Amino acid sequence: MVVLHVKRGDDSKFLLSASVVDPIEEVLGRTIMIYNGCLKIHRICFGIEYLAEHGYALPPEMHGLTEDQIADLKLSDEHEGRCIPSGGYEVNKDPYGRRCGQQPVEKMRDVLLKTVQEAKAIISEEQVKSNTPLTSNHVYDALDMLKGAVTIVYPMGLPAHDPIREELENREDLSGTHGAKMILDAGTTQLWFAGKKMLCGKKLSDYVGKNEKSKVVVKLQRHGEGPPGREPSLTQDQRNALMAHEYKRREELKWLEACDDDSYLDSTWADRKHLHRAFQGLDCISWKPH
Repeated sequence: MVVLHVKRGDDSKFLLSASVVDPIEEVLGRTIMIYNGCLKIHRICFGIEYLAEHGYALPPEMHGLTEDQIADLKLSDEHEGRCIPSGGYEVNKDPYGRRCGQQPVEKMRDVLLKTVQEAKAIISEEQVKSNTPLTSNHVYDALDMLKGAVTIVYPMGLPAHDPIREELENREDLSGTHGAKMILDAGTTQLWFAGKKMLCGKKLSDYVGKNEKSKVVVKLQRHGEGPPGREPSLTQDQRNALMAHEYKRREELKWLEACDDDSYLDSTWADRKHLHRAFQGLDCISWKPH
């Protein structure tokens, strides 16, 4: 299987296994699905970290309002007293006024935060360093883990308007958010390899050759973004090693320049005629008057 090192711009994302006979459109579809799945996991993880601190989300019409404003507008949270986390809660007001302020107890917070760490580890860029390809099953496993943790802490379920529940039920509306700009669509996205656009209708072997044991770098680009920047000839580690070697060389040259002292030439051991005079008995003769 060919290993594709998928990048978005200069950012390394994940490894993907494919066969050289796979059509480009099939490879592109799998790549985009995993890429968008990783984005979803990161959004859910961010929401769960917020959930562990300040509880479930308030209704949208109550966001950012003070208690007095809520009372004046006669708004109410119909889920208050119903969405209680397991083990009870502690009061921790949300400074942004988007969540109810009912923080789960420490044991339940640990369940949420530990699961977040495990889910992030599954899709971490560290998997690239360990040469572990990412598959759709990894994405589904991470989503199932997050859903299970939320169910453990909130057995009665989160409110339907909570962003975490919307994400888990694929009802999220990201329009007007930064997250919407990051999502890729198969109809407007293309793969690039070695400065060439990988066209749908062709096979992977048309670009990377027929060696199933190769590893190549491909980049995701939207239509109209132009060709991505070429890969640098040296990796970051190689550049760091080269800079360290150059710094060491310059320090050695400075030291040699500082040590450019020829006073040793006045020493006896540096006199080429010393041995000759010693044999003739002239070594200890002084021509100075006593």
